[in-house]
Amino acid sequence: MSGVVVKNMSFKLGQTLTITGIPNSEATHFVINVGNSEDDLALHMNPRFDAHGDTRAVVCNSYHGGKWCEEHREGGFPFNQGEEFKINITFTKEQFLVALPDGLVIHFPNRQRDEKYKCIDFEGEVRIQSIEII
Repeated sequence: MSGVVVKNMSFKLGQTLTITGIPNSEATHFVINVGNSEDDLALHMNPRFDAHGDTRAVVCNSYHGGKWCEEHREGGFPFNQGEEFKINITFTKEQFLVALPDGLVIHFPNRQRDEKYKCIDFEGEVRIQSIEII
């Protein structure tokens, strides 16, 4: 399930988005985007096994007004090719809290400061098994 877009959803302040998936056995990277549209991304999360000059790094960013903002790198890399992962994303007016499979939490600024996002999309070499908002 790669290249999937979920539109017209309601992911609001204080809710938690849980994503379960499996990177392909030879994955170089995959992407999870949260925003208002495919061209307006509040959170672009890009785990990179070996892509774009990075090895085993989680790179976060946002895309607004046709431009990428400053990349954000924090923490380790708890993903393995061919192994299931679960990520929990919660956001406040100030930041996204991305809980990775090993318990580490990435703190990424909510640069758009919106209280609701309506689009999630997935790209790259990953099979998404479930999406849940609570």
